[in-house]
Amino acid sequence: MYGKVGAQALASGSSGPVRLDADGALIARLSAGKYRDAALAGRLFSVANQAAVATTAALATTWTGLGISNPTGSGKNIILHEFGWALSVVGPDDGVVGLMTSTDTGFAAALTAKAAKSGSGTSIAFCDDGATISTPILERICGAIGTGATTTQISVPQSIYQVDGSIILPPGRSVMTYTTTATTAAAVFFFLWEEVNV
Repeated sequence: MYGKVGAQALASGSSGPVRLDADGALIARLSAGKYRDAALAGRLFSVANQAAVATTAALATTWTGLGISNPTGSGKNIILHEFGWALSVVGPDDGVVGLMTSTDTGFAAALTAKAAKSGSGTSIAFCDDGATISTPILERICGAIGTGATTTQISVPQSIYQVDGSIILPPGRSVMTYTTTATTAAAVFFFLWEEVNV
Protein backbone atom coordinates (compact mmCIF):
# COMPACT_ATOMS: atom_id res chain seq x y z
CA MET A 1 0.00 0.00 0.00
CA TYR A 2 2.73 2.48 0.95
CA GLY A 3 5.65 1.09 -1.03
CA LYS A 4 9.07 0.26 0.34
CA VAL A 5 9.98 1.74 3.71
CA GLY A 6 13.63 2.25 4.68
CA ALA A 7 16.89 2.25 2.77
CA GLN A 8 17.27 0.19 -0.41
CA ALA A 9 20.34 -1.67 -1.64
CA LEU A 10 20.60 -1.06 -5.40
CA ALA A 11 23.47 -1.68 -7.78
CA SER A 12 24.85 1.30 -9.68
CA GLY A 13 22.75 1.96 -12.79
CA SER A 14 19.77 -0.06 -11.60
CA SER A 15 16.38 1.41 -10.78
CA GLY A 16 14.03 0.64 -7.94
CA PRO A 17 10.71 1.79 -6.54
CA VAL A 18 10.51 5.22 -4.99
CA ARG A 19 11.30 5.34 -1.29
CA LEU A 20 8.40 6.22 1.00
CA ASP A 21 8.03 6.68 4.73
CA ALA A 22 5.41 4.89 6.85
CA ASP A 23 2.82 7.55 5.95
CA GLY A 24 3.42 7.20 2.21
CA ALA A 25 5.37 10.46 1.89
CA LEU A 26 8.24 10.49 -0.60
CA ILE A 27 11.70 10.43 0.99
CA ALA A 28 14.19 12.46 -1.02
CA ARG A 29 17.86 13.09 -0.27
CA LEU A 30 20.43 14.83 -2.44
CA SER A 31 23.24 12.42 -3.21
CA ALA A 32 25.73 15.31 -3.22
CA GLY A 33 25.86 19.08 -3.02
CA LYS A 34 23.54 21.00 -5.32
CA TYR A 35 26.44 22.49 -7.30
CA ARG A 36 28.41 19.24 -7.66
CA ASP A 37 27.48 18.51 -11.28
CA ALA A 38 28.30 22.06 -12.40
CA ALA A 39 31.62 21.93 -10.53
CA LEU A 40 32.58 18.54 -11.99
CA ALA A 41 31.71 19.77 -15.49
CA GLY A 42 33.93 22.85 -15.09
CA ARG A 43 31.01 25.31 -15.30
CA LEU A 44 31.14 26.68 -11.72
CA PHE A 45 33.32 29.65 -10.76
CA SER A 46 33.81 32.09 -7.90
CA VAL A 47 35.64 35.30 -7.13
CA ALA A 48 36.31 37.25 -3.94
CA ASN A 49 38.02 40.49 -3.00
CA GLN A 50 41.57 39.65 -1.98
CA ALA A 51 41.51 42.43 0.62
CA ALA A 52 38.84 44.59 2.22
CA VAL A 53 37.49 47.10 -0.26
CA ALA A 54 35.98 50.58 -0.05
CA THR A 55 32.55 51.00 -1.63
CA THR A 56 30.85 53.86 -3.41
CA ALA A 57 27.43 55.20 -2.46
CA ALA A 58 24.28 53.93 -4.12
CA LEU A 59 24.13 53.98 -7.93
CA ALA A 60 27.43 55.79 -8.54
CA THR A 61 29.01 55.24 -11.94
CA THR A 62 32.51 55.68 -10.44
CA TRP A 63 31.92 52.37 -8.69
CA THR A 64 34.03 50.27 -6.28
CA GLY A 65 33.22 46.97 -4.54
CA LEU A 66 33.12 43.64 -6.40
CA GLY A 67 31.51 42.81 -9.71
CA ILE A 68 31.47 40.32 -12.54
CA SER A 69 30.84 41.11 -16.16
CA ASN A 70 29.89 38.84 -19.03
CA PRO A 71 31.73 40.38 -21.98
CA THR A 72 29.94 40.99 -25.26
CA GLY A 73 30.49 38.06 -27.62
CA SER A 74 31.33 35.52 -24.90
CA GLY A 75 28.77 33.00 -26.16
CA LYS A 76 27.89 32.16 -22.53
CA ASN A 77 25.23 33.07 -19.99
CA ILE A 78 26.34 33.66 -16.41
CA ILE A 79 23.88 32.18 -13.92
CA LEU A 80 24.38 33.74 -10.50
CA HIS A 81 24.03 31.32 -7.56
CA GLU A 82 25.40 33.08 -4.46
CA PHE A 83 26.54 36.50 -3.25
CA GLY A 84 28.18 37.06 0.12
CA TRP A 85 29.87 39.66 2.27
CA ALA A 86 31.55 40.10 5.64
CA LEU A 87 33.18 42.95 7.52
CA SER A 88 36.87 42.65 8.30
CA VAL A 89 36.91 45.64 10.68
CA VAL A 90 34.36 47.74 12.52
CA GLY A 91 31.78 48.93 10.02
CA PRO A 92 32.40 52.49 8.83
CA ASP A 93 28.71 53.33 8.34
CA ASP A 94 25.22 51.86 8.55
CA GLY A 95 23.65 50.84 5.29
CA VAL A 96 22.02 48.38 2.97
CA VAL A 97 23.95 45.82 0.89
CA GLY A 98 22.51 44.81 -2.46
CA LEU A 99 23.13 43.92 -6.08
CA MET A 100 22.87 46.20 -9.09
CA THR A 101 23.24 45.45 -12.79
CA SER A 102 24.52 47.32 -15.82
CA THR A 103 26.25 46.76 -19.15
CA ASP A 104 29.81 45.44 -19.47
CA THR A 105 31.16 49.00 -19.93
CA GLY A 106 34.36 49.73 -17.98
CA PHE A 107 35.07 46.23 -16.71
CA ALA A 108 38.58 44.79 -16.75
CA ALA A 109 40.01 41.51 -15.48
CA ALA A 110 41.41 43.01 -12.26
CA LEU A 111 40.65 39.84 -10.24
CA THR A 112 40.86 36.22 -11.36
CA ALA A 113 37.85 33.91 -11.14
CA LYS A 114 38.60 30.44 -9.85
CA ALA A 115 37.01 27.20 -11.06
CA ALA A 116 35.24 25.23 -8.35
CA LYS A 117 37.01 22.13 -9.70
CA SER A 118 40.59 23.26 -9.29
CA GLY A 119 42.41 23.55 -12.59
CA SER A 120 39.35 22.58 -14.65
CA GLY A 121 38.95 25.67 -16.78
CA THR A 122 39.02 29.41 -17.21
CA SER A 123 36.05 31.72 -16.70
CA ILE A 124 34.89 34.05 -19.45
CA ALA A 125 33.92 36.65 -16.81
CA PHE A 126 35.74 39.90 -16.20
CA CYS A 127 36.00 40.33 -12.42
CA ASP A 128 36.70 43.81 -11.11
CA ASP A 129 36.76 45.78 -7.86
CA GLY A 130 36.36 49.24 -9.39
CA ALA A 131 35.45 50.77 -12.75
CA THR A 132 33.67 53.61 -14.46
CA ILE A 133 30.41 51.89 -15.39
CA SER A 134 27.21 52.70 -17.23
CA THR A 135 24.32 53.84 -15.04
CA PRO A 136 23.35 50.80 -12.94
CA ILE A 137 19.94 49.65 -11.73
CA LEU A 138 19.40 48.28 -8.23
CA GLU A 139 18.11 44.69 -8.54
CA ARG A 140 18.17 43.17 -5.02
CA ILE A 141 18.46 44.17 -1.38
CA CYS A 142 20.45 41.40 0.30
CA GLY A 143 21.19 42.60 3.83
CA ALA A 144 22.91 45.30 5.83
CA ILE A 145 26.14 46.45 7.44
CA GLY A 146 26.51 48.63 10.50
CA THR A 147 28.95 50.40 12.78
CA GLY A 148 29.16 47.80 15.56
CA ALA A 149 32.20 45.70 16.28
CA THR A 150 32.74 42.83 13.87
CA THR A 151 31.98 40.41 16.73
CA THR A 152 28.41 41.71 16.95
CA GLN A 153 27.57 42.53 13.32
CA ILE A 154 24.91 40.52 11.55
CA SER A 155 27.32 40.15 8.64
CA VAL A 156 29.77 38.14 10.74
CA PRO A 157 31.04 35.59 10.13
CA GLN A 158 29.49 36.01 6.72
CA SER A 159 26.18 36.84 5.10
CA ILE A 160 25.24 34.74 2.07
CA TYR A 161 22.39 35.71 -0.23
CA GLN A 162 21.13 32.72 -2.22
CA VAL A 163 20.48 34.06 -5.71
CA ASP A 164 19.73 30.49 -6.91
CA GLY A 165 19.86 31.32 -10.61
CA SER A 166 17.34 34.16 -10.38
CA ILE A 167 19.79 36.65 -11.94
CA ILE A 168 21.23 35.68 -15.32
CA LEU A 169 23.78 37.80 -17.17
CA PRO A 170 23.71 37.37 -20.94
CA PRO A 171 26.73 38.62 -22.90
CA GLY A 172 27.21 42.36 -22.41
CA ARG A 173 25.80 42.55 -18.86
CA SER A 174 27.31 42.85 -15.38
CA VAL A 175 26.36 42.56 -11.71
CA MET A 176 27.99 44.59 -8.94
CA THR A 177 27.85 45.15 -5.22
CA TYR A 178 25.70 48.00 -3.93
CA THR A 179 25.86 49.86 -0.63
CA THR A 180 23.60 52.79 0.23
CA THR A 181 26.50 54.84 1.58
CA ALA A 182 30.18 55.06 0.71
CA THR A 183 32.36 53.02 3.04
CA THR A 184 36.04 52.84 3.79
CA ALA A 185 37.88 49.56 3.21
CA ALA A 186 35.98 47.21 5.53
CA ALA A 187 33.95 44.72 3.48
CA VAL A 188 35.02 41.62 1.57
CA PHE A 189 32.56 40.28 -1.05
CA PHE A 190 32.22 37.10 -3.12
CA PHE A 191 30.17 35.72 -6.02
CA LEU A 192 29.50 32.13 -7.10
CA TRP A 193 28.18 31.50 -10.61
CA GLU A 194 27.78 29.00 -13.42
CA GLU A 195 28.63 29.53 -17.09
CA VAL A 196 26.49 27.83 -19.76
CA ASN A 197 26.27 28.17 -23.51
CA VAL A 198 23.79 30.76 -24.78
